[in-house]
Amino acid sequence: MIEIDAKGLNITWPDGFAFTFHPIWLRERSFEASNKDPATGHRLQEVAFLPLNLTVEDTELLSGEQVGLRFSDGHSCSFGLDDLRGCIERPLPDDLVGAKQLWDAELDPLPWHDYGALSDEVALLALLDDLARLGLALVRGLPRQHDALQLLTGPIGPIRQTNWGGIADVKSIANGYDLSMTGRALEPHVDNPYRLPGPGYIFLHCLENSAAGGESLGIDGFNAATRLQIAAPEAFHVLSTTPVTFRYADPDAILEHFGPLIELRPDGQLHRVRFHNRSDQVVVADSDSLSRYYAARRLFAELIWSDEMMLRFKLQPGEAYIVDNYRLLHGRTAIELATGDRHLRQCYMDRDILSSRQKVLGRRLCR
Repeated sequence: MIEIDAKGLNITWPDGFAFTFHPIWLRERSFEASNKDPATGHRLQEVAFLPLNLTVEDTELLSGEQVGLRFSDGHSCSFGLDDLRGCIERPLPDDLVGAKQLWDAELDPLPWHDYGALSDEVALLALLDDLARLGLALVRGLPRQHDALQLLTGPIGPIRQTNWGGIADVKSIANGYDLSMTGRALEPHVDNPYRLPGPGYIFLHCLENSAAGGESLGIDGFNAATRLQIAAPEAFHVLSTTPVTFRYADPDAILEHFGPLIELRPDGQLHRVRFHNRSDQVVVADSDSLSRYYAARRLFAELIWSDEMMLRFKLQPGEAYIVDNYRLLHGRTAIELATGDRHLRQCYMDRDILSSRQKVLGRRLCR
């Protein structure tokens, strides 16, 4: 049922769901060529100056589940009823598109992809879909060349330059200048929460992994956060509302940022987890607030560290993996440096690069 009144366009769907759309919201959303550039979707006029008393003057149900509208300023357009329903049910755009699958140490099968197949757009889209679904994708068959990681990143988009450069070495040595460059175990963490913005995705390519130890660890941070929300909702609230600072400094850089350990979108969905116990410092607060925070962080850490949550795998030369740095916590077991070498190459890519690539491929392949 479709009706109009002074408040706007009233639609009641067959399942009984009803909603009233504001006239200005509808008018500024119009996809008519007189309102929006057909190539970019950007509006051609300053809609902030539309009449505040704008109304929908007339409506007509068109074929193909479309509703036609005429506004009091003379503009006419049409909308798909499914499109309007989708704006209610999915008000915010997704980063990578796809339903998220929460997982733990029993994830099987692992999301492996063959590098040789990724020149095919269908195969590349499948890899990006796995990143959307799991926050993790693994690739085998890359050459063992020093900069072969570019062969994987190139078809997706440009990598991000940081103070470490573009592609950097992660090579374990006795006196490494960074914790990742030593043989010590690396606790589950996200990378660089002190950067603004934080790295979106991490690419790691294995050139050598002959030393004992050096297993890669992966934990679905969204699964850990979801379990915390179910088991201890008050602790979840504390971690999603308490600001925490993160800092890194060396002779050439001072990097600082902040945010909660669990970040939610305005619609309440999980957006990001931050867990980096080497650089985090909760903001100063009263003793009771900090006691609640420390207890909540402990519960979250126990979930993250549990054997039930921790996926383990050992990369072989020529293999790589991609990590959603807003979702997946990664780490590694200790390395016995006397038994061999472990050498990975690493780079970052911003979130909008992968998101755009997936959406363009999806549009091109008409899925």
